[in-house]
Amino acid sequence: GDIVYATADGKYLIQGRVIDMDTREDLTEGAKSEVRRELMGGIDRSRQIAFAPEEPKYELTVFTDIDCGYCRKLHAEVPQYNEQGISIRYMSFPRAGIGSRSYEKAVSVWCADDQQEAMTQAKAGADPDPAQCENPVAEQYQLGISLGVSGTPALLTDDGQLIPGYVPPDKLRQRLDRMAAAEAAE
Repeated sequence: GDIVYATADGKYLIQGRVIDMDTREDLTEGAKSEVRRELMGGIDRSRQIAFAPEEPKYELTVFTDIDCGYCRKLHAEVPQYNEQGISIRYMSFPRAGIGSRSYEKAVSVWCADDQQEAMTQAKAGADPDPAQCENPVAEQYQLGISLGVSGTPALLTDDGQLIPGYVPPDKLRQRLDRMAAAEAAE
């Protein structure tokens, strides 16, 4: 998930952000967004657990951990995100890694008959009924690492921009509106 720069002769490798001082544009973030967009382009949305209004204005992919406090706060406010026209599409990112207790909970949520209800109960602190099935949890975790996710919640826009951490519903809507306006102005 990192972008690095190299001189044409291969002698120097530069790791860090490149910023256009005239426009103050972070060129590295632009490159990362493009990589994220490409990686997310092949995602099967049926392998996400979605909480969405009928006609969302914005669709976010949210990398989440069942046991993360801010992820739980975000989930408790899903109705407000939906009222703001924001769709939340969860992908698993058990921060403790594959095989951890959080990973097992994510698998149980995925394998539940009612994934949305199981997610809601798990985010409220209840242990989901143990279940096993073919699931995308390990694949989603690895994808998150490839995308540069290092903490949860991590919100990813359709155009590849990564918004790290919890953002209240009204503030998130304002931020998404500003991002859309800036993109339309380009």
